[in-house]
Amino acid sequence: MAPLDSTRVINGHFGQVWKDGRWLTNFRQAEASVEITKEDVPRSGTRWMGKKVVGLAGTGTISGYKITTALIEEIGQIADDRNPSLVTELILKLDDPDSFGAYRVRLKRVQFDTIPLMNFEAGSLVEEELPFTFEGYELLDRIVEQ
Repeated sequence: MAPLDSTRVINGHFGQVWKDGRWLTNFRQAEASVEITKEDVPRSGTRWMGKKVVGLAGTGTISGYKITTALIEEIGQIADDRNPSLVTELILKLDDPDSFGAYRVRLKRVQFDTIPLMNFEAGSLVEEELPFTFEGYELLDRIVEQ
């Protein structure tokens, strides 16, 4: 077996976060995963506990530099009892030109968990972290070894 071609390892510098067809250039970190919830299934004739999948839960976080308050205003619309909560979609993308291709994931029914109103420290760049949940995903582009 040939050793790993290190030039094909994907570089995070080429990650992007997209919302409503717009690249959110200030976000420099993204993570999303689906937790698989299982319940124990005791079975006769064996000491081994069986497992049954009973649910899925999508969570994630985007983090980056504070540039404007636009996204905070959208998330914060829920603070007015007359407005609905923000439910949106995000597309997370990795597109390293040295890799075997681009990888995109569409996150469906994204809802943010917090409204980060203010955060700063003298002498430091202002960053923000936005945790969220989502209900479903779709792999738009896949990376396949060539």
